[in-house]
Amino acid sequence: MNETDDKLAMAARGLATEIAPERDLWPGIEAAINAPKRSRWTPILAQAAAVVLLVGASSMVTYVVVKYDDANTPPQTVVQVAPSNLVFEQAAFGPDHTLDSLYGRAGGNVESDLDRELQNLSPEAREDINRNLAVMRQAIDEISAALEKEPNNVFLQELLVEAYGNELAMMNRVGNMTQRVMARKDI
Repeated sequence: MNETDDKLAMAARGLATEIAPERDLWPGIEAAINAPKRSRWTPILAQAAAVVLLVGASSMVTYVVVKYDDANTPPQTVVQVAPSNLVFEQAAFGPDHTLDSLYGRAGGNVESDLDRELQNLSPEAREDINRNLAVMRQAIDEISAALEKEPNNVFLQELLVEAYGNELAMMNRVGNMTQRVMARKDI
């Protein structure tokens, strides 16, 4: 040991080993031990009562406000519009299938890129792509047939737009494969 440790040990030995309390603590301890225990249900019941009171008060306020509002609200007037005043526009879905013609114009350039790119692929890859496109086109035909029966079905309309989008996206990805590979600088 060094000199600092020796000084600290000697100072510690000089400390009192017992400390007497400044006052007698036993009466307070005894009172706490002998005190009646509070029920643990008391706080829970108090909270439940507060919740019931709050719900009841808010329900009463709502009832009074609604009753007062109904008594002071003038009757609603109904406005009828003659059919001649309404403007009807042809939907993109239905017997005319204007979406098909829009899709055809959008798909023309993509399809020529696709045809050019398919020539550069192996016969197996070309067959896989054509099979996938055939499945997509069959889905488009089936959705279009269903739309002819239910032209106002929004779900079928969304499916058709999504199917056209998926077909265009696939054709675009395949049609631009060579361009993407040639543009890569990390090869």
